[in-house]
Amino acid sequence: MIRFLILIGYTLLMTYLQVSGRLNQYINVHYRYLAVLSMVLSFVLAIVQLILWNKEEDQKKDDHHQHEGHDHGLNKPYQRGIANLLLLLPLVVGFLFPTVSLDTSIVEAKGFNLPLSKESVGDPDVQTQYLKPDTSIYFDKTDYDKQMKVALEPYIKDEHVTVTDENYLEVMELIYNYPSEFIGKTISYKGFVFNSSETAQSDVFVFRFGIIHCVADSGVFGLLTHMPEGQTYQNNDWVEVTGTIHSQYYAPFKRELPIVDVSKVVKVDQPKNQYVYRSF
Repeated sequence: MIRFLILIGYTLLMTYLQVSGRLNQYINVHYRYLAVLSMVLSFVLAIVQLILWNKEEDQKKDDHHQHEGHDHGLNKPYQRGIANLLLLLPLVVGFLFPTVSLDTSIVEAKGFNLPLSKESVGDPDVQTQYLKPDTSIYFDKTDYDKQMKVALEPYIKDEHVTVTDENYLEVMELIYNYPSEFIGKTISYKGFVFNSSETAQSDVFVFRFGIIHCVADSGVFGLLTHMPEGQTYQNNDWVEVTGTIHSQYYAPFKRELPIVDVSKVVKVDQPKNQYVYRSF
């Protein structure tokens, strides 16, 4: 019965995450079908466990014994207890721990580096990404180069690059990979303002939080922008900027960075979903 309740718990958790909209803070929304699949499988396995439990109860009544000669793997009570606690842990975290919307405080707390931070978020396989989305870690070099060149093709002929929620991470990765192809083009995109102590007062980063596959490879991505004279914004202000891309030496990173010389900036409302996701 305990296994049945745990599996039903997983079914309810997956349902809750999808209905509440919290699922998009854990995984790329393009992989939502995996959550649906896990929900269905959990429900099917729960029904199987319920049937097995009923059969065992009927057998106990008929034979008055505890299935002598059968090895269920975890025979000792403490072993079953530990196994059940481990299975319950994700349910406790999912239902009881609140999700927190990210803002500039995480950037202020950790700082940011290019291309990847060297710190780990509690997991040696997890690296928080900054500025440039880097999907090269999921492909060999040849395949990655081919994919990037194919993705770049539609943007070469356009003098104005319009960035949407759907193509945000793709465009940012292309700009950092092929800056010379974008210099001189105009760009429009939305994001939140981050005032770095290492930049001039008129230079601010405009970021979005993004998820490539799941929260383990999430990060904060965007461009350094040079705002028009007299235009100042506070951290976490959401803006839509339009400007021309050029290159500028950024001393803290000791390298050239693509920068947007902003010609038009409009303050906008924070979107309902602050995250953007990588499409493949």
